[in-house]
Amino acid sequence: MKEFFSNNYYSVVYCTYFAAAVVFSFLIYSLLLRFVKTLGIRNNDDGTIIRWGSMSKPAIGGIGFYIVFLLSVASYSTFFASNETLHNSSFIGLLLSMAAGFLIGLADDAYNTRPLLKFSVQVLCGVILIASGVHINFFEQNIFNYLLTLLWVVGIMNSINMLDNMDGITTIVSIAIVEAAIFITLMHYDVTSINLIILVGLLSSLIAFLYYNWNPSRMYMGDTGSQFLGVFLAYIGIVYFWNDEYSNAPISHGKQVIITLLAFLLPVIDTTTVVINRLSKGQSPFVGGKDHTTHSLAYLGLSDRAVAFVFMIISFVSVALLLVIKYQYTEWTWSHTLWFSSYILAMFLFFFITSRLNKSKKEKSPQSASPKLEPTHS
Repeated sequence: MKEFFSNNYYSVVYCTYFAAAVVFSFLIYSLLLRFVKTLGIRNNDDGTIIRWGSMSKPAIGGIGFYIVFLLSVASYSTFFASNETLHNSSFIGLLLSMAAGFLIGLADDAYNTRPLLKFSVQVLCGVILIASGVHINFFEQNIFNYLLTLLWVVGIMNSINMLDNMDGITTIVSIAIVEAAIFITLMHYDVTSINLIILVGLLSSLIAFLYYNWNPSRMYMGDTGSQFLGVFLAYIGIVYFWNDEYSNAPISHGKQVIITLLAFLLPVIDTTTVVINRLSKGQSPFVGGKDHTTHSLAYLGLSDRAVAFVFMIISFVSVALLLVIKYQYTEWTWSHTLWFSSYILAMFLFFFITSRLNKSKKEKSPQSASPKLEPTHS
């Protein structure tokens, strides 16, 4: 980290790019908000979607994310003139999978696509990453690693989508994960990594978007944003947390799982809680409802902004613990797994018990003849 700030060229490049990308993102969102008024807006009474907020708003945040992503890729070749990286198979796989995630999200916002098509594209994103050499290294047999990678990619894409159910929540959680990855990259002074400039660009876009997505929001990210973020965050999870590409020694399985769970703690807890509660009531986990962890806090009397602040605090505490584990615990024992698992379990029990206490106040998730995968702001 000190090396980064002591090198004038790299510190100036990234700081300038971050500032410029923030300004550029604000400009994109203001223009989109001015000229795009209907993308992602659907009839709330059609039986296929339930929104926490009572007002329909354009779901255009994901378009801004993708534009800044492309800008970051273009800027990398300008700042570092490295064509070898751009031709790397893992980068090409990332590029293709993020394009697929963006397009299926855009189609879903515009046309309300069928769940099977959406699921198929999510699987395709995982297959593309695996084919490009990006997969989780956990088991000795690669076939199990490939299956775990597919489950991870599909799971995170759906978890990020499901968590986007209240103003600012998914944006805050994503910012925390991206900042952790940036910190790790800078700690190892990998300043010419294309991942870093993409991370910086995405962070700037998320910060600008949060201004418009903070309660009371003026726009949503939509499935365009949640599917795009889902692919990228799944990729970040594989490279930075599951596999820990900067580690010279093999990472223990316990540490591997704990680090990854801490990075994605709130999406995993929310999805797990919702699935358990809905299955226990004989309902489909993929049909929208107001029974998420965010909603449970709101039923306790917290305002939407207060819920966002709670998620912000938990996200950054979890990321701080992740970084402490990564850089302070070089030797990992079962006692470390036990201690940090206690924190994860405590967070899960808090949200799960809260959801059960408030189940009488929740609106029952509708069952529809043509349900869709968990909708944005459900």
